[in-house]
Amino acid sequence: FSCEWAAAHFRFRPPHSDLAYALEAGKGGTRAILVAVQAHIISYLLFTRETECTHLERLCRVGQWEQGQALATALAETLWAAGGGGRAVVCLITAPITVMPREGYRANSFTERIQLFEFSEKAAAQGFISDHIHCFKGEGHHGVILFLYSLLFSRTLER
Repeated sequence: FSCEWAAAHFRFRPPHSDLAYALEAGKGGTRAILVAVQAHIISYLLFTRETECTHLERLCRVGQWEQGQALATALAETLWAAGGGGRAVVCLITAPITVMPREGYRANSFTERIQLFEFSEKAAAQGFISDHIHCFKGEGHHGVILFLYSLLFSRTLER
């Protein structure tokens, strides 16, 4: 992966600001993934989340916890749809391990550490993502790549 992809993670604008609902997107290839997730975040904040606020107020002044919940919901919804409504796979990085790559492959110290977590219920997948949201939001955690891998494994390589 390029440096841009390796550094990409889901980063919101500052909490409790007028753009607190918005993901920050740099230039390049990761933008398409961020925009797709952003659509689900806005949908959740406007139509799913229980609040007394009007529609416009629902998007403004979102706090850090609500940002995490919106992201977890958006990621789970997208993975569930990719899995055909019957499964979702979430990829996370495990602790560093030493693995000798097979002949013809080059180790990148990332792919070798991915662990798959499969869910047959959307609520369970969403709860798991919510519990591990720092893996997608945190700097240095490769959140966008993890989500891309999760999409591929949820969809299956055959499909």
